[in-house]
Amino acid sequence: MTEVNNPLNLRGIEFTEYATPDSDYMENAFYGFGFSKTKKFKGRDIDYFNQNDIHFLLNNEQAGFSREFAKSHGPAICSMGWRVDDAEFAFTEAVKRGAKSAQEAANKLPYPAIYGIGDSLIYFVEKFGDKGTIYEDDFEAIDKPVLVEDKGFKAVDHLTNNVYQGTMEHWANFYKDVFGFTEVRYFDIKGVQTALISYALQSPCGTFCIPINEGKGNKNNQIDEYLDEYNGPGVQHLAFITDDLVGSLDKLDKSIIDTLDIVPEYYDDIFDRVPWVKEDKKRIQDHQILVDSQSENSYLLQIFTKNIFGPIFIEMIQRVDDKGFGEGNFTALFKSIELNQMERGVL
Repeated sequence: MTEVNNPLNLRGIEFTEYATPDSDYMENAFYGFGFSKTKKFKGRDIDYFNQNDIHFLLNNEQAGFSREFAKSHGPAICSMGWRVDDAEFAFTEAVKRGAKSAQEAANKLPYPAIYGIGDSLIYFVEKFGDKGTIYEDDFEAIDKPVLVEDKGFKAVDHLTNNVYQGTMEHWANFYKDVFGFTEVRYFDIKGVQTALISYALQSPCGTFCIPINEGKGNKNNQIDEYLDEYNGPGVQHLAFITDDLVGSLDKLDKSIIDTLDIVPEYYDDIFDRVPWVKEDKKRIQDHQILVDSQSENSYLLQIFTKNIFGPIFIEMIQRVDDKGFGEGNFTALFKSIELNQMERGVL
């Protein structure tokens, strides 16, 4: 029976698909984060990378939807697969609730799909868990797999969308009306020169969140810079969750993965504000990890890369009974991003 607040019976994220004019660079970044390449989609030039319950597809097809998407956006997240109980039911229900079908004949898509943000695709995937996986049925082993050390990243915690000023409500309603997402946070964030506002929406299955950002005022703010470079709205960053962020960062390939510089004075009082952090405080500072807490004895650790796939970056996060988004870090993070913009001559 369909749940009242989960109309499509959504169960989580199955995969994220990337398209890029420079697949070699993208591959190296995946390896740097600890993803192994083991399979290829049958009959298509689409590589499969995996680490625990994070599944990435790198689409190298020279024609079709993903190639045209990359031509328009550069390195991009062109589609995602979302887990549902019944793919055809979810697709039909999504269209009935206002989504736009992506099933036109020219696309030749492997799973039922609708158009999502920025005309990317959201596929509905029903084979997961006890029913097996699409990676067993629709993919085949490659002759020379590339196996790299797992860095401890478990799953996608959240993915953040950037949208044009004045359209945040539209996209929030898309996720609410079609999928049953609910709003869990609202933020109004100011830096030194720029500002943004953000909704955070939680999936009805409770397994991931989608914050939606739009810039305020100054067109050089980080959101509008993304929109200019990306040529439209889309996914700004993915967040990988780990049980040991310090340990994951110890293993990270720093020659490939470059993280944001945090102003040194951030650490002057952060451990006074969050004294119950169990991890080594010097190692946290050495890695430039941000710390936040919503309540006593709960906290989160987080760190952000610089832009790594075009204007897209990666967040790495550890949660200790904390369901926030690092609200206490927003000002410090915003200033760090502005500093990076200044270094690049944007501000």
